[in-house]
Amino acid sequence: MSQDYNATINLPKTDFPMRAGLPKREPEMLKRWEAMDLYHELLKKNEGKPRFSLHDGPPFSNGDIHMGRNYDFKDDTSAMLVYCTPKCGYKSVALAALNNISANTPDASTKQKLSALTAPFVCLDGMNEKGVSIAVLTLDSEPTRQKTEGRPTIATSLVIRLVLDRADSTEAAVNLIRGYAMLATSGRDYHFFITDASGDSRVVEYDCDSSDRAMTVTRVEATTNFYAMHEDRVLPHQRNGRYGHGRERYDSVMDVIERTRGSATPEDAWEALRVSSQLPDPEDITSNTQWSIVYSNTDLAAKASIRLHWEDRFGCDLRTGDVSKL
Repeated sequence: MSQDYNATINLPKTDFPMRAGLPKREPEMLKRWEAMDLYHELLKKNEGKPRFSLHDGPPFSNGDIHMGRNYDFKDDTSAMLVYCTPKCGYKSVALAALNNISANTPDASTKQKLSALTAPFVCLDGMNEKGVSIAVLTLDSEPTRQKTEGRPTIATSLVIRLVLDRADSTEAAVNLIRGYAMLATSGRDYHFFITDASGDSRVVEYDCDSSDRAMTVTRVEATTNFYAMHEDRVLPHQRNGRYGHGRERYDSVMDVIERTRGSATPEDAWEALRVSSQLPDPEDITSNTQWSIVYSNTDLAAKASIRLHWEDRFGCDLRTGDVSKL
């Protein structure tokens, strides 16, 4: 007869659950910390103490950090590579869709040339010299219109400029965005995917189930056109009401991430972009991959391809501003 060896071991009795359940519990913990204003309370506690830097990894235990991004939009657009060196901010490289400013052929007229000058303020993704990268993605919810409550208002594309110019980490980017009331533009809603050179990647969203469209932050490795905070309400190959769509593309990206975890290369980032790219569909505003770009948050370089021409790439070295065909 078998013996129950559990009865022979003196085990402690605790209220802790056996499962960590982090996907469910972490958002709850983050909300509680935000309600406590924990970050600023810690700053007050450590005010006046000497600063130090903690270096973890060479520079990261599993290799270089990359952020890949497909910009999908049903209408074809010209893409402008924007290199900025602001006097009081960080250098950055970014991509802007010129059809958003009626400048698809900037050499065709003076009017379009002048419109193209606004490109630094309508970028849709980019990376700065501190290795902070950001991309904006469309959602299916009603456009966010937060009450100011004493804060200045910021429009969608200006969030990209704010983060590229002033954030030296994902944490800093989140805190910068938190200082503004969000005004979603162009009649659509959005969320922001942010990554830094340490590998800290998060998505900033404005909860569609919240009456005041509360800003939420979720740690993720990838995102598409649905709310990361409501992932459990989103099914693949269908629209899921205000919660969004594109779960099948997210799943394809995560398959690549899981398969290459611990040994990923830049080409694996390109593979994730390939498997999640989209052909044109006039009925779907988030179809038709316009550009694909891989930002190296470690090496401060970017490589991009246009409209699914995967082998035809150009690159930009952020440190020098040099652009080359690869």
